[in-house]
Amino acid sequence: MSSVSKIVESAAAYVASFSTSSTPREKTNYYSSSAEIYETVSNVLDYRGPSLAASIISAHFSGDREAAVVLDVACGTGLVAKQMVTQGFKQIVGVDGSNAMLDMSRKTGLYKDLKQCLLGEEPLSVHWGLFDVVVIVGGLTIGHVPVNVVRELFDFAKPGGYICMTTRDSCDNAEFKHALENELKQMEEEGLWTCVEVTKEREWIKMKPERGYNYMTGIVYLYKKI
Repeated sequence: MSSVSKIVESAAAYVASFSTSSTPREKTNYYSSSAEIYETVSNVLDYRGPSLAASIISAHFSGDREAAVVLDVACGTGLVAKQMVTQGFKQIVGVDGSNAMLDMSRKTGLYKDLKQCLLGEEPLSVHWGLFDVVVIVGGLTIGHVPVNVVRELFDFAKPGGYICMTTRDSCDNAEFKHALENELKQMEEEGLWTCVEVTKEREWIKMKPERGYNYMTGIVYLYKKI
């Protein structure tokens, strides 16, 4: 199999994995096995989540970006960090369940610290109320990070800090998206945060090849902690 064919096949497997009933730990094993080609796969699929999330955060953040501390949850190989750096953010802490992914993130030199943690199954050893921005791109979806982790993300942000989250707007993710949005609304009703922006992007990530590389739709949610 040629290197190009292997990448396309891996891209198809990546998208197909979204709708499987595998556990978060099984998903982590999949990401570990594909860590070295993950960014290439993301480029093949024209994955726009990281750049869109970073742009939306940037549009609303008015503080000192170089001093602001960012928590990049489910950081993978550093796709979000690369986009955040282009927006002027410098102090980034990364968290991921896969050590292989963290090894790739470490090579970027963009993180002040990296921590291994499978969110929803293990406690994350970072201080509450420390971060100016908490961002999770790609993790909040079926079979990945559970919805109840949203409250943990909230705890990590400073008062006045931003929490940016994404999910996919697709049939297989409909139940998860509904539960996520109910939790976001419930936390707003509890007076924990305010909704700053919700943006739907139709060209979020390409589908697998047999579907003609049509795009999935994604959603970016930005909240501000009270």
